[in-house]
Amino acid sequence: MTDWMNSTDLWTLAVILGLAAMTVVTRCFFLISNAEWQLPHWAQRGLQYAPIAALSAVVIPEVVMQQGELISTLQDARLYAAAVGAAVYFWRRDVLQTILLGMAVYLPLHLGWGW
Repeated sequence: MTDWMNSTDLWTLAVILGLAAMTVVTRCFFLISNAEWQLPHWAQRGLQYAPIAALSAVVIPEVVMQQGELISTLQDARLYAAAVGAAVYFWRRDVLQTILLGMAVYLPLHLGWGW
């Protein structure tokens, strides 16, 4: 036997093989069936909101938290850049302008004033 077999117990190998099998089965589940799958209307409607929900889950904590704690001061460039970005988006509905104007607010405050 090799050294890695001696240092790895059978339970660990069984768990790895079991997880690999479950991954293959769940990923291939829709390909195995010959019938065409149709999502229910409520699921299709819910999937329309998934990208914005995921984006909010990533962006909002980054804007309002620093090092795992809520921001306790208003001297943070991210707050003003996010507010300007949101205002520009709701005014113009243009993602590129949202990014550009948000960064135009963020960079001077962050680099210039050290916020």
